[in-house]
This record gives sequence, structure tokens and C-alpha cells, in this order.
Amino acid sequence: MNQNEFSRAADGHAIALLSHAMRFTQDEDDAKDLVQDTLIKGIRFCAKFDKGTNLRGWLYVIMRNTFINDYRKAQKRHSVISRDEDLSSPNLLKSSTKISSEGKFVMDDIQKALKSLPEQYRIPFQRYFEGYKYEEIAEERGIPLGTVKTHIHQARQILKTYLKQYRIA
Repeated sequence: MNQNEFSRAADGHAIALLSHAMRFTQDEDDAKDLVQDTLIKGIRFCAKFDKGTNLRGWLYVIMRNTFINDYRKAQKRHSVISRDEDLSSPNLLKSSTKISSEGKFVMDDIQKALKSLPEQYRIPFQRYFEGYKYEEIAEERGIPLGTVKTHIHQARQILKTYLKQYRIA
């Protein structure tokens, strides 16, 4: 089954996928985004689909995994503020101003560090950071799984060296 045939077959399940996505997200816009991400990944990896098996079930698994990965990424991004901390406005303003001004320099350095990585390390690292699994990166890049892991490890080591000035402990 080529990508066009697969795309047409998968589109036939979009309404059922949307209903399923609503149970995950509880928000129509987020559900539509989840369905779109699911269909894109399904099309990207259609070669892994075994013709004659349950396409809807396969897409549900992709949707569930995508939702879980997105949820985990969101959890990593959001920090929890303790109720015991002093959250008075002057302290928040002072803190946010300091973080904002320092953060700009840190983000600039992180961007420079990422751009300085050789492409063979940068792309797998960015994909991994975006939530792709090692297997998905290997498939996309057309390289062995072990090579993907090595490239991501090398990227981490280079970034660690480049950004060592920001290490706290």
C-alpha cells in the first residue's frame, strides 16, 4: 500500500479517531490536533502497517502513544510551584525580571550550541527532544538504531561541554 492509498484509507477513520481523541483530551481543538498528528505519523510510517490487519486499531495505538508522549513532554515543561513558597507580587516581579534577562542569554547560548552540532548529531537529538522514539528516528533517517543512540549520546556530550558554564552542581 503506497502513501496515497494509505492516506485515503486512514482518512476514512478520521471521525472515529476524533471521537477517541476527545476522550483523551476533553478539548475539541486539542483532539483535532491529536488526530492530525496521528494521521501524519500513520502516513509517515505506513510501511510498518501490515496490510490486512486492523487499520483503525493501528491508528488508535499511534494516537494513544502520541497522546502519552505529548503528555510527558508537557509534564517536563511545567514546573510545580509549592504553596509554601512566597508568591507575593514584588518577589515574583523581581524574580521574573532576573530570569527573563538571564534567560535570553542562556537561550541564545543553547541555540548557538545546537547550531554548532554536526548535522548527523543535531537532527537525531532534536527529534528525540521533540518526543520521537529512537526507532522512529532511525526509520526517518534511514540509519541503524544503535547509530541513532550513539549520535544522541554524542550530541549530549558536546552540548554538556559547550554549556558547562551554566552547570549549578
